[in-house]
Amino acid sequence: MKKNVLVFGSISGLIIAATMSISGALCYNNPNFQGSMWVGYGSMLLAFSLIFVAIKNYRDKYNGGVISFGKAFKIGFYIVLITSTVYVLVWLIEFYNFYPDFMTKYVAHVLRDAKAHGATDAELKQQTASMATYVNMYKNPLGVIILTYMEVLPVGLVIALIAALILKRKNASPQLATS
Repeated sequence: MKKNVLVFGSISGLIIAATMSISGALCYNNPNFQGSMWVGYGSMLLAFSLIFVAIKNYRDKYNGGVISFGKAFKIGFYIVLITSTVYVLVWLIEFYNFYPDFMTKYVAHVLRDAKAHGATDAELKQQTASMATYVNMYKNPLGVIILTYMEVLPVGLVIALIAALILKRKNASPQLATS
């Protein structure tokens, strides 16, 4: 299982690192973060789709066509941890070396977007206060790490859960439905 997790987790991590680097560069110089957000979540889905491949590979090649939900989820969970950690490390490098004023630009985008969608002055004030919490968290590397994990980890866990549910198999040869 370890080799399977390391291989697919590494490939998944490379996919997410490459797409994150490209979308980060595009996003940083574009005041509209929305397109980059979709590219970011799309790259997460692409990277985490390898969880399905890894579980099926392990089940069929190494486990005689059988895998429990728990074992399948464990494989997915470890791949999510590897991929998410790569994501966090790449973001830390990008943020501290290339995008140190990211939060300033992002807050400006959020407030512009809220205003464009008809937010009242009270709502803008509330949004500003809410964003101030994130800006303060970004002043500390641990805050950056926590927020970045919160961005990627839930997506991966949901995909790991779905993959484990779909690919679990108690018997090596599934019974066919009779008519």
